[in-house]
Amino acid sequence: MTSPPDRARPVNRHWRFTGWLLAAVWLFFLNIPFVTALHQPELWRRLLGLASVIAFAVAYVLIFEWARARRQRHLPIPVGRARLRIALLLALGLAGIPGTDGDWLTTLVFVAAAAVFLLPSTESLVVVVLAAATPPVTSRLVPGWEAESTVVFAVLLASFAMFGVSRLAQRNGELQAAQREIHRLAVAEERARTARDLHDILGHSLTVVAVKAELAGRLLELDPARAAVEIADVERLAREALADVRGTVGAYRGVDLASELAGARSALAAAGIVAELPETVPELPADRDELFGWAVREGVTNVVRHSGARRCVIRVDPAGVEVRDDGRGPAGEPAGAGHGLVGLRERATRLDATVTVARAPGGHGFLLRVTVPDTNGRNHG
Repeated sequence: MTSPPDRARPVNRHWRFTGWLLAAVWLFFLNIPFVTALHQPELWRRLLGLASVIAFAVAYVLIFEWARARRQRHLPIPVGRARLRIALLLALGLAGIPGTDGDWLTTLVFVAAAAVFLLPSTESLVVVVLAAATPPVTSRLVPGWEAESTVVFAVLLASFAMFGVSRLAQRNGELQAAQREIHRLAVAEERARTARDLHDILGHSLTVVAVKAELAGRLLELDPARAAVEIADVERLAREALADVRGTVGAYRGVDLASELAGARSALAAAGIVAELPETVPELPADRDELFGWAVREGVTNVVRHSGARRCVIRVDPAGVEVRDDGRGPAGEPAGAGHGLVGLRERATRLDATVTVARAPGGHGFLLRVTVPDTNGRNHG
């Protein structure tokens, strides 16, 4: 069962540690304001500078990890909370000015990178432009502060790198979501296929069981020996149906044309329908043999259950299989046969075969034909 999209999945310890490392490794560049604060002659400036740099580093790591964890859980980053965190980083950088002098501008690199990672594109672009413009502007307004062209370059480089990282994280999230959707659809398709196969197997087997049980009930007083034979057939068919169900659940279904023709002979005889079946089965590829077996099973099930026919003819050749009766014929598609024909058509599609449902020649009865294309792509029959 697929988890609801709003349910957060826990991030494992390995990725949590990696997230901290990815954020912390860049803190090396805070050594410039840290060293400046460490060499301040006045104690209060020294303590304020060191405290602000350390607080800035801790806040940056925590903010980065918070945003990364939300992305991994496929949760949106609240814009309002992201703005507050960017403002906190900027405030911590500004608070260190008395202890770090002009070197506090280094913190703008981290502010710009965090903005790119947290904020929408337009807002993050504004923050990056302001961060890049701050060093040359402040160098003109504050005596003693240098232009710090390296900071401008670092802001732009870090922002570009973080943009790539954030887009990569977004694409990875979309890919994971697509993979989960593909998995969900595959599971749904497999369930539908299994349901169709169970319908085909049980629909045929239980139809024959019902017919034979009804026949045995009528013969019980008239011909007990024949009734006993029919009851034995009912038991055999029930066991075969159980084996088929187990095979379907185990993803293996041993359907072949020869077995289905034998089963068709028995089912038609029990229903009192004269059967005209081929004496031999042509050599067929395994996939075509299975498809023709399913066609015989579906066609005979419909003849026994719906047709009211007195005669059923089955023709087989390497290019196709045909089941025809002299009963009431189709009214659209036979009642109750929709699922079986859907399953048969899906199996035929895999071999580019064609399934035809129509009235039998002469306008009486039902015709089911499955034909496969020749090597030139044309359908036989």
